[in-house]
Amino acid sequence: MRPSTAMVAQSRFPYRFFVVTFLWSWIIWLPLVLAGFHVIPLGPEFLAKADIPAIILAAFGPGIGALYSLWTLENGRAVRNYLRGVFDLRIGWRAFLAPLILIGGSSCAAWLLPELWGAQHLDFHFFLLASPLNLLIIVFLAGSQEELGWRGYILDPLEERLGPFFGSLALGLIWAAWHLPLFLIPGSGLDAIPPLGFLLLTTGCSWFFSWIRKASGQRMVSGIYAHACVNVSGSLFPIAPQARYWLWVSFAFVIGLVTVSVRSFRHSQARTTAENLVMNR
Repeated sequence: MRPSTAMVAQSRFPYRFFVVTFLWSWIIWLPLVLAGFHVIPLGPEFLAKADIPAIILAAFGPGIGALYSLWTLENGRAVRNYLRGVFDLRIGWRAFLAPLILIGGSSCAAWLLPELWGAQHLDFHFFLLASPLNLLIIVFLAGSQEELGWRGYILDPLEERLGPFFGSLALGLIWAAWHLPLFLIPGSGLDAIPPLGFLLLTTGCSWFFSWIRKASGQRMVSGIYAHACVNVSGSLFPIAPQARYWLWVSFAFVIGLVTVSVRSFRHSQARTTAENLVMNR
């Protein structure tokens, strides 16, 4: 049995997942937030060294929440099945190519299109390709580990209750809220990003990642892979200026909306067909 099947079959909704996830991450981030407001005396040199390790460690919060929920709501066998799912790489060609094409293509478009109406040209970030260590950190530790909990665990119970559209929408909003302390930490990266734009990004990505998970056969690594594609594309293509950023997040939102609409339509058709079969027996 794959972890997703066991998770959806839970008799109780795992609210504790959100409690543990937020507590783990926000407790780690809290000293950096307080230091940013000069409430506690952490010097700038210490903050410069501590912020990246703290952000990386805190990003394991959703995975910790998933493990705790599985252990307390189910049993050790469910935990072992979940951990085995991390190493199941058989996501299929659709789940592999779609993030590369859609995320990579939209990021490239957000980088180049503004030049058509006079924006300054910005060079592609080739230096990241020349630094394998930085690239590996971006791929595996710049947020992809969040997917151990978001798409790897809690998405299925949310969609079981709310359906594909609203389940993924709810997760996108919760995902954005979980990031709130990072907007208050100097140098985190999110401190210079418009919150509304980030909300568009998490909503669109949540819808799109749920489609990728479905296309992969509910495999956990699909979310990790899709998240890594977003991180790498957002790092390689210079989209930091406001116009490019808004274009980038708008593309992400539209891609997510289209994919979740198609998936919701098919889900509704399948449910209607199943109900008709039951009625005709």
